[in-house]
Amino acid sequence: MTSEHPTSSAITRTTGDLEPLFLRAVRGDPVETTPIWIMRQAGRYLPEYRRVREKVDFLTLCRTPELAVEVTLQPIRRYGFDAAILFSDILTPLEPMGLEVAFNPGPVIARPVGSAEDIRALKRPDPARDLGFVLETVRTLRRELPPTVALIGFAGAPFTMAAYMVEGRGSKDFSRLKSLMYREPVLFHSLMEKLVNVVSDYLAAQIEAGAQAVQLFDTWAGLLSPRDYAENVLPHVRRVVERVSTEGVPFILYGNGTGGLLELMDETGADVLGLDWRVTIGDARRRLGRYRPLQGNLDPAVLLAPVPVIQGRAREILEEAGPDTPHVFNLGHGITPDVPVEAVAELVRFVHEEGRRLKAGLGAEPDPAATGDTA
Repeated sequence: MTSEHPTSSAITRTTGDLEPLFLRAVRGDPVETTPIWIMRQAGRYLPEYRRVREKVDFLTLCRTPELAVEVTLQPIRRYGFDAAILFSDILTPLEPMGLEVAFNPGPVIARPVGSAEDIRALKRPDPARDLGFVLETVRTLRRELPPTVALIGFAGAPFTMAAYMVEGRGSKDFSRLKSLMYREPVLFHSLMEKLVNVVSDYLAAQIEAGAQAVQLFDTWAGLLSPRDYAENVLPHVRRVVERVSTEGVPFILYGNGTGGLLELMDETGADVLGLDWRVTIGDARRRLGRYRPLQGNLDPAVLLAPVPVIQGRAREILEEAGPDTPHVFNLGHGITPDVPVEAVAELVRFVHEEGRRLKAGLGAEPDPAATGDTA
């Protein structure tokens, strides 16, 4: 669904004059500057987050609404991001599905899924009953966030959820999952269909609770060839989008390592495509259409660089995105724990300032010092 028009009919105005900048930007409305939020903006790089984690483990933090609300709000207070993303984990629905999940430090599934019996035994959670703590967090956040800050809910995509469920933990190649996909396609698709239902229910419940946008994280989709994505992932993601799509609530699809899959991801029907840093905004624009809403895509490691380099790389993204096209600034993946808080503050300040200048038609010639290119 390449976009050749400056507005998206799937996303409509909902909140009047105080409507968040984020929502106006993804719809393609004229905006005063480029909105910014970053993946994992609430997390271990923040000293205030670390103080909370000293008192509770990760799962307790996710399951305790008052604590999840607090850590969601921390980066909004500190930086003035234009969107808050619910603090949770993509694997939160697995426990009510009947799986035992621990973090050590990454996710570990005690009994991975592998057989037809395992897949039949998986339950379809009732979000209100089984994931009520997440919905309470969403409702509280909508009350406490400023009306100009959008609230984003999220879930893991079916393929990425299946990757952990079948492998039992993180992996470089998820060979058990791929083996299931190639050797037993009927079983693979039955698992994916179950996950479509779970993910759709979960996202729809977050929207009903007050999420103003939702993001589907397909972290491991980049493991697949275009053919395998088209046959084994695209139809399932498309069904999630169809079931969840709600007027006025943008659906963001993010994939890691998916630069070769952009045209296929475009076919899912998602309102916004989130890009990692391995593809440029300019290339994505050429391939998908000038007015395709995009999100991204600074390499998180750039935040470890000197300020002039951060500014130069951010400017490149803003200029490639274009001042009159739908774009939300973000990292190409989650922020890392070693990033200085000052670097994030400078990024937010610079994106807002430079975005405002570019949109006003006042972009100056690049300063060699700002790009790190000195004679």
